[in-house]
Amino acid sequence: MSEYNNEKTAGEEKVERIRRPKSNTPLIVAAIIIFIAIVVLLNSMVVTKENEYTLIKQFGKVERIVPNAGLSFRIPFIQTTDTLPKTMLLYDLTASDVITQDKKTMVVDSYVLWKITDPLKFTQTLTSITNAEGRINTIVYNSMKNIISSMTQSEVISSRDGALSQAIMQNIGTSVEQYGIRFVSIETKHLDLPSDNKAAVYERMISERNNIAASYTANGESEAKMIRTKTDNEIVVSVSEAEAQAEKIIAEGEAEYMKILSEAYNTPDRAEFYTFVRALDAAKKSMKGDKTLILPKDSPLAELFIKVE
Repeated sequence: MSEYNNEKTAGEEKVERIRRPKSNTPLIVAAIIIFIAIVVLLNSMVVTKENEYTLIKQFGKVERIVPNAGLSFRIPFIQTTDTLPKTMLLYDLTASDVITQDKKTMVVDSYVLWKITDPLKFTQTLTSITNAEGRINTIVYNSMKNIISSMTQSEVISSRDGALSQAIMQNIGTSVEQYGIRFVSIETKHLDLPSDNKAAVYERMISERNNIAASYTANGESEAKMIRTKTDNEIVVSVSEAEAQAEKIIAEGEAEYMKILSEAYNTPDRAEFYTFVRALDAAKKSMKGDKTLILPKDSPLAELFIKVE
């Protein structure tokens, strides 16, 4: 009986072992390990975009900077990341009043184009874009105030074509490089007079421009009169010289003509023929419109024709 009971107990234990499911503990442990590995891997990966710098910090201190786009790694849960823009940034200054050298108030509204060139210096000195904009506002405003205070109002107005912005940039120079940034351009959007004295200033400017125009006109007329007088004198001298030269040439021609005649009629027969021809010419001119020539008896022409007869 006891043997039967022992066999039954052994059989029941065997059936119990067959029915009992196998333990899943190894699979769970493996899944947990894989999950932790994935989390660690994801937390260690750093993706840097094309338009930004990546700063890898450890306990708040910058350990290294990733300047180029791509994938990099950090120590998970110990190191953190931060980003800074690599592209050109725009900061719009608040419109402010400035005083010129001649104690005139003007309203200036400008903006700044700038870039982060050294992210480590930037982080160590300015720490954030907001702080950087505050520093930029102070630097640009002080430079603008210094430049405009050394210029008259007319000079400021005439410098709106870019000369004013260039002067402000030169005044700032490379002083901002200590913050790891660089100014690309400082442009003036609006440069005007305060509304309360704008009309009076415009009237004064118009009056000044009219006075300048009148002065230019008077100087021009005076210069034109001098040029006309000088030209008239030159013309008179040129005409006088031309007339004298013409008279000289005519006299030389007549002298040459008389010389030729004297050589041509240097015999009595030739001289008498020349006298006869000249008489005919004179008679011809006297008989214009009439075929009858009436001469007194003592006329040289009458004597000439009498001799011919």
